[in-house]
Amino acid sequence: MSTIVIKQMMADSGVAFGTSGARGLVSQMNDRVCAAYTLAFLAHAAGVETGPIALGMDLRPSSPDIARACAAAIILAGREVDFLGVLPTPALALHALTQGRPAIMITGSHIPFDRNGIKFYRADGEISKADETAIAEAVIELDDAFTPLETLPATNLNALQAYIDRYTRLFSPDLLSGQRIGVYEHSSAARDCLSQVLTALGAEVVAFGRTDTFVPIDTEAVSQEDQQRGLDWAREYQLDAIISTDGDGDRPLLGDEHGVWLRGDLVGLLCAKFLGAETVVAPISCNTAIEASGWFNQVIRTRIGSPFVIAAMQQAQGAVAGFEANGGFLAGSGLGVNGSPLAPLPTRDSLLPALALLALAKQQEQPLSALAAALPQRYTASDRLQNFPTAASAALLQELRAESGRQALWGEELGKLESVNDLDGLRLTFSNGEIVHLRPSGNAPELRCYAEADSQQRAQRLVALTLEKIARTAN
Repeated sequence: MSTIVIKQMMADSGVAFGTSGARGLVSQMNDRVCAAYTLAFLAHAAGVETGPIALGMDLRPSSPDIARACAAAIILAGREVDFLGVLPTPALALHALTQGRPAIMITGSHIPFDRNGIKFYRADGEISKADETAIAEAVIELDDAFTPLETLPATNLNALQAYIDRYTRLFSPDLLSGQRIGVYEHSSAARDCLSQVLTALGAEVVAFGRTDTFVPIDTEAVSQEDQQRGLDWAREYQLDAIISTDGDGDRPLLGDEHGVWLRGDLVGLLCAKFLGAETVVAPISCNTAIEASGWFNQVIRTRIGSPFVIAAMQQAQGAVAGFEANGGFLAGSGLGVNGSPLAPLPTRDSLLPALALLALAKQQEQPLSALAAALPQRYTASDRLQNFPTAASAALLQELRAESGRQALWGEELGKLESVNDLDGLRLTFSNGEIVHLRPSGNAPELRCYAEADSQQRAQRLVALTLEKIARTAN
């Protein structure tokens, strides 16, 4: 029997909490690390001391092995494994909420395939930052002979069906009648249920891009290849929309009738309006069109990461919605569709915002492109530098707090600085209304850059210029 101090294990293994869950390289996430995290969660953050633990996973090649280790740890703790198989993270979260049981999702979301992660849910929702601290400070005992399960238990399909039913019952069965909708399947855990829901709501579904090789789709930084694919698919198949998600199905990727991918924060903004939100909670990185729209009684800005959004939603009043720049939508209390109440699901969801925008377009008798065009004309862009150490990011941000550092990086490209926001990273607003926001990723050694301007070309220019100059300086 060995004593494992979780905080020390985190430092030794490199598997640590980021913006959402514990993540690390697959090579670091060995059986003992995964088991130790599971035991610490069950002992110090699960919130329910008896009963089954729901366990799900995405389609990453490493996910089954990690799931077998977590399942063995659940059994070691004297609990039963409620194995849900491959399913979207919001489906697992919905099951946990409705069944009143803790849950564990094996997923690395959108990060590269050589990484993975473990996301934890209490019976009443996602764990908080305080719960993460409790897990990190835990000390657990683990048998030196610990081994994962040889095979995973039989799959409980009820959780996935309940998620599908949530939306096929909320929307009219003829909602998408006459619509031809493409589903970019790739390796998304939501790829099959997307087609099921769209078909049940009357759409003609055209599926493409399915692969057995994991594809790390980042809905905040869509690759040039996928941008071109969207245009090509819309033209080839004469589509009204294209729908996809990231790897675990909690972030939407929604394309209009031209195959142009809509920005996630604008998708969230339109979804919140459609569902009748009075208060909106969004991270600091989201488009300022949220405030400029004038649609909401209150807009609350948070640090980046769903735990921060959820914490603010819990304190908000009235009909509450939350969303992130990646498009993941969190349904709070008081929302509904055409008089039918929507049960809260305060975790990122991809299916709800996609369906809401399709319903809004039908309601207004407009194509998806017109919905985005009618919003306040603030344009955003984002990208990242991969393999950029966190320490290097911190040093860079410190330099840019000084005028000399900004001048050295951008020269005369940007105007006079108007304000600095360091709620999460470094967000610089200039007198001409342009914004550049830099922050280290909480999930991987990456530096993210967000920009906002009065044109899409200018926003993209700000991101490209900034990252090019940083990369050149780093080399």
